[in-house]
Amino acid sequence: MGEEIIKEEKILKGIPASPGIAMGQAFLMEMEEPTVPRRQISDEDLPNEIARLEDALIQTRKEILEIQKKIAEEMSYEHAEIFNAHLLLLEDKMFLEEVISRLRKEKFIVEYILVDVIKKYIKVFSKMDDEYLRDRISDIDDVGKRILRHLIGQQRQDLSKLKEKVIVVAYNLSPSDTALMHKENVLGFVTDIGGRTSHTAIMAKSLEIPAVVGLEKVSRLVKKGDYLIVNGNDGSVIINPREETIKKYQEELLKFEEFIHRLEGLKELPAETLDGYRVKIAANIESPQEIPSVIAHGAFGIGLYRTEYFYMNRKDLPSEEEQFEAYRRVAIQMAPHPVTIRTLDLGGDKFISQLDIPYEINPFMGWRAIRFCLARPDIFKAQLSAILRASVEGKLRLMYPLISGIEELKQANRILEEVKEELRQKNIRFDEDIEVGAMIEVPSAAVTSDILAKEVDFFSIGTNDLIQYALAVDRVNEKIAYLYEPAHPAVLRIIKNIIDSAHEAGIWVGMCGEMAGEVLFTPLLLGMGLDEFSVSAVNIPEVKQVIRSITITQAKEITRQCLSFSTSEEILEFLRLKLKEIVPEIIV
Repeated sequence: MGEEIIKEEKILKGIPASPGIAMGQAFLMEMEEPTVPRRQISDEDLPNEIARLEDALIQTRKEILEIQKKIAEEMSYEHAEIFNAHLLLLEDKMFLEEVISRLRKEKFIVEYILVDVIKKYIKVFSKMDDEYLRDRISDIDDVGKRILRHLIGQQRQDLSKLKEKVIVVAYNLSPSDTALMHKENVLGFVTDIGGRTSHTAIMAKSLEIPAVVGLEKVSRLVKKGDYLIVNGNDGSVIINPREETIKKYQEELLKFEEFIHRLEGLKELPAETLDGYRVKIAANIESPQEIPSVIAHGAFGIGLYRTEYFYMNRKDLPSEEEQFEAYRRVAIQMAPHPVTIRTLDLGGDKFISQLDIPYEINPFMGWRAIRFCLARPDIFKAQLSAILRASVEGKLRLMYPLISGIEELKQANRILEEVKEELRQKNIRFDEDIEVGAMIEVPSAAVTSDILAKEVDFFSIGTNDLIQYALAVDRVNEKIAYLYEPAHPAVLRIIKNIIDSAHEAGIWVGMCGEMAGEVLFTPLLLGMGLDEFSVSAVNIPEVKQVIRSITITQAKEITRQCLSFSTSEEILEFLRLKLKEIVPEIIV
């Protein structure tokens, strides 16, 4: 008999994309990178190459529509709409013109030109600061590979036909791969690339399949027959775990399942501490399609409706009427709960060609958000009018992004008053008492929050930008990503100052950045006096559980001690210790 090969346990760390723990045998997706030759063609070949491209586009469209139909029947219409982005790319005039133009000019086979154009699109999107837009790379890659497969006649592995329970390992998974998975046979999945807001991650959460993405090299390290543990709660993946590791995770899995079962019972309960102190938990959304999930997770309302995505993936500007209908539907669906609409945050890396936004060396500190809106009052007024008109259908609030000083705030409010007066002149009803807020995400706004508080009804702290501006850290720059630290003493003092300024002026304050959804910071923010936590819908039950497991007195003491520490390491260690005391079964 030959020697038994002992496989060494390896631990990888990635991005937790969908919560839960899965254990099982690895199933390796084939690396789909067919070699496309750089072969020249003649002028006579051009019509045939264009015809081949057109046929591949037709076949790809048909394939995506079939997937959409299947998902709409088996999951929901909202999840099927994820594939609208794929269909838009297939019809994108600039994309198709670039492929055909280069085909005629360079005279290489259409497969070679297509791959090169898709690579260019992916490169452009990979440099974008906005995580949501960066995660659209997966959609572009998926469409490109589908067209290429139809051109070369290659078949794709079908995850819906798996016969055994496995953990899928891949360089990347498209949203359609994820959507076609059958939960009974796909225990979990791991990928080299991807992010929290990718459509693949969204589909995984909906299917409740544990997933970890962004592992960089998992598809190269895992071999056929390897046993994996996937921890979608903390982003760890263990290859060939030891017996004691498997036993430990079996116990963790049991605890996690019991914890999730308990969280389901919190939906109708308020976010109230053990001694009766209440706060509100709302949800962040990017599109109305997320509302069923918001309601299912027991949100008090919507604390951040990002409207800029309504302006994108289209060839024209949305009309006031179009916007009115969209905001009206959201107001009706969420009534009687409030919906906070953030006014347009275009600019930076979020733009549409019709707006002629100039190139900027540092666009994220340039002509964007409220600065752009004040410079283009025609676009701003149309949105404000749509929001005001929709406000009679439910409880709408509006807030301005990236306010840096009192002058901007007063100017925005003057334009709002002009729009209100125009509606009154036309006898169009709106909520005369609509609440108006400012997002505090720039250090200058944080420092002068006592001045700004006199001009608005509420603040919403946007921690994603506030932290990177306060610490001078580009949060997507991997070389300095370690410096992006929400627990930095300076960040905590800034947040405390904003909350105190708001309360002294008699207005409430919420937080809609990622920090609000991290349960590690829930006791700290509660103790600071935060009135509203606005988080991703899936984070609502855990945040609510922490709030319902603590007294406000305990929370204030935790805050007092955290503010006395001088390093983020001390603060994080203290918060982990305290959270384990409050909710022992929680994973942090």
